[in-house]
Amino acid sequence: MDDTLDTSWVLRWAELAQHAVSENRIALMELDRAIGDGDHGDNLDRGFTAVSAKLADASPDSPTAALKLIATTLMSTVGGAAGPLYGTAFLRAATALGDGPVDAAGVAALLTGAVEGVTARGRAAAGDKTMVDALRPAAEAAGAVAEEGGSARAALEAAADAAAAGAEATEPMVARKGRASYLGERSAGHRDPGAQSSALILRAAADAAAGGAGTGQ
Repeated sequence: MDDTLDTSWVLRWAELAQHAVSENRIALMELDRAIGDGDHGDNLDRGFTAVSAKLADASPDSPTAALKLIATTLMSTVGGAAGPLYGTAFLRAATALGDGPVDAAGVAALLTGAVEGVTARGRAAAGDKTMVDALRPAAEAAGAVAEEGGSARAALEAAADAAAAGAEATEPMVARKGRASYLGERSAGHRDPGAQSSALILRAAADAAAGGAGTGQ
């Protein structure tokens, strides 16, 4: 049975991501208020609402085209650091996928591309208390599933679980990048909002592949 995902998966992913971000807007703002400027939830909600409208109007004909449109829309509508970072993540994901199929290896490739883009743009590494701490383990988990011959859906599920664990693991960390780094030791004890939103968005990707409605949690 053909396990590859198509353009409808990316469209459903964007839809579920918009729902998740909207449902968690206040929670993301509260996380950001503790160690940042408090606008992460609002910024992402605005961005993914714009993404939904753009995708509906454009009707992209491939997963790569859809990912690129998501990227450019987020770059132009999301304020603060999140816009360039998320935009770069989706753009590099599209570039890494190219014309390849969205099988488990394709999932691993696009997530690895996203991590590399965020790392290059934000100059952050694992352990810096940023979205990299959710995205990198997600890409690694998807890669492990691909190497074992697993499905695209299994790769996305593993990635979503790893991202959630990675976001939770940022709580005791001391931030070394971004606005939170100005707090020094006081940044410990708070979950990184970018890592949390990354986990929500990857859960949406897995739910879209599974045909679920998404939990928003």
